[in-house]
Amino acid sequence: MVNRFLEELRRRNPALYRFGWAMLALYVIAGVLYFIDDRMIMGVNAWVKPMKFSLSILLYSWTFGWMLDYLKSEPARRWITWGAVLTMSVEIFLICLQAARGTTSHFNVHTAFDGAVFGIMGFFIALNTLINLYAAFHFVTGRTILAGPDLLAWQAGLILLLLGNVSGGWMVATLAHTVGAPDGGPGLPFLNWSTVAGDIRAAHFATLHGLQVFPLSTYVLSQLRPQQAALGTRILVGLYFAGCLYLHVLAWQGIPVIPIV
Repeated sequence: MVNRFLEELRRRNPALYRFGWAMLALYVIAGVLYFIDDRMIMGVNAWVKPMKFSLSILLYSWTFGWMLDYLKSEPARRWITWGAVLTMSVEIFLICLQAARGTTSHFNVHTAFDGAVFGIMGFFIALNTLINLYAAFHFVTGRTILAGPDLLAWQAGLILLLLGNVSGGWMVATLAHTVGAPDGGPGLPFLNWSTVAGDIRAAHFATLHGLQVFPLSTYVLSQLRPQQAALGTRILVGLYFAGCLYLHVLAWQGIPVIPIV
């Protein structure tokens, strides 16, 4: 099944297919560096962040690679594909650069160079948001070959992806991701979400990855209960949106998602 998925993904979008593999290779490289480089950044190994972001970009790349095949417009597919590759390449490069320098990448304005890195990253994230908005426009206005629950799943996922800018902007405005405590305190393994205070990253993560949750869930529903797939998708979308809102409220109140005393 995995082989069939990869073969179909390569057929649908060779560029994002290859870019996803590059992110997987980067994850492995960062994983090796994790074991041979013991430098810590705010209490976490310097290479954990490149590992997390390379996986996240891998998911984004392969999801978009699959999704864009549903667009009716070939020029739109090309623009979105190469826009995604460009913006994500710049972001992961700057994250790895700062990790190699032994400092943070996001919210770092301590020196002129660090501020420039964060500014460039912000520009390309904003550009990526416009690319995502362009993709969402095509899905919301019916410029795809999809219909029914499948279309709803992708529409809802893309809307949540755009709403992820709310939590992203919140972090940029405060130059921090922890609410009620300094960044870098006790956190969950690998994810590092705070276990003693609110953490905007949890809400940000859940909101962004609805783009994977909805289509996959709708596919499973359509295989198991095809007659109830439309209703099931609507219920899932409603519950998931409510869950994302709840995570934002938790962060706002300074409450950890999983408190560990």
